[in-house]
Amino acid sequence: MLNFAHGSFVTLGAFLAAFLLGAAEEASFARLAAAFALAAAGGAAAGLIVERLFIRPVLGAPLRQILMTLGAGLLLTQSLIGVFGASPMPVVKPPALQRMIFLGESPLDPYRLGLIGLGLAVLITLHLFGRLSRAGLFLRAAVEDREMVDALGVETRVLFRAVFVTGAALAAFGGAAYALHAGMVTAGLGDDLLVLAFITVILGGVGSVEGCFLGALLVGLTFDYAAFLWPKLALGSDLLLLLLILLWRPRGLLPGGAP
Repeated sequence: MLNFAHGSFVTLGAFLAAFLLGAAEEASFARLAAAFALAAAGGAAAGLIVERLFIRPVLGAPLRQILMTLGAGLLLTQSLIGVFGASPMPVVKPPALQRMIFLGESPLDPYRLGLIGLGLAVLITLHLFGRLSRAGLFLRAAVEDREMVDALGVETRVLFRAVFVTGAALAAFGGAAYALHAGMVTAGLGDDLLVLAFITVILGGVGSVEGCFLGALLVGLTFDYAAFLWPKLALGSDLLLLLLILLWRPRGLLPGGAP
């Protein structure tokens, strides 16, 4: 299902991280870890509430699910504005992550390197869970034939709820990580990233973790190269890339269920 509340989960995680990290002199690795944990826990709690109040009553009605998640996202965003205010909130990284490291003469941002490693760890974990665990096997089977899995005695409703809550937690976690990269949190942060997220998912193939990873690489590299070579083309480079890929592979690069 298309979850239009996902951007609000990202914003929630960013605001929670900004609230906990506070001013520059208070930033530390302990607070950084606590901010990430708080963001993931807050995202999971928000996802559980949204699933229970907005998703479960309209199961089996995709159009209504889209409208309900859109309404839930707007409600959550306005609630965040009410709690944290509409003004941008600064987020400061620990001092050790503000210093560049050098590979020869090339400066490297240690925080970005950490995010790359963290992203790869999440990718590998999700891949192994989907391929090797019993719950992952049931999940993939339920996507193809839910009634058959129900007949085996597996609570598919609980399974899908867990997936939704995990996705919300990861979105909030990603929002916290992006907040430190951007250095500033606004109420529109999640909405800006939501468009890129949908492009990435459609480009890589709906239902494929590996496809999303490949799509994210292509979107990021295309934007950076376009910004360097043709700056005026950079803003539309992601949509142009999506158009070209879908003309070639209408289901995305690695669609879910593909061999």
